[in-house]
Amino acid sequence: MRALLMAAAVLIGLGGIARAQEPANLSQADQAAIRQVITRQLSAFRHDDATAAFALAAPHIQQMFGDAAHFLNMVRTQYQPVYRPRATAFGALISVGGTIVQRMEVVGPDGSPDLALYTMQHEPDGSWRIDGCMLVKTKGVEA
Repeated sequence: MRALLMAAAVLIGLGGIARAQEPANLSQADQAAIRQVITRQLSAFRHDDATAAFALAAPHIQQMFGDAAHFLNMVRTQYQPVYRPRATAFGALISVGGTIVQRMEVVGPDGSPDLALYTMQHEPDGSWRIDGCMLVKTKGVEA
């Protein structure tokens, strides 16, 4: 998974030189659902609602952290730009090696811009969950 995220960062960071393709097979409803899941998790972080934020993580992420409190603590200490963003803007929704990645520009609490790359997982019940997030330091690169 880390190798996939690193590859996604390189592909996306190169501004499209390497071919990351927009997912042609995602419906407008799926695209909206993905953005809603991310928005709901950001709102849960803003309210320190560990249970709500944890519920939006993919099952293997939940297994990795064990409980909502550990998950929120990790986000609080390692993902400040998404834990307490000053501003966010959704960018392109792309497919990298068959994995759906939602790009989002975030401005962290310190005022510095980052590109958040959310990998998404489509669940058997049709819902979407967040499978991971990678932060890439930027200098105001468009999402």
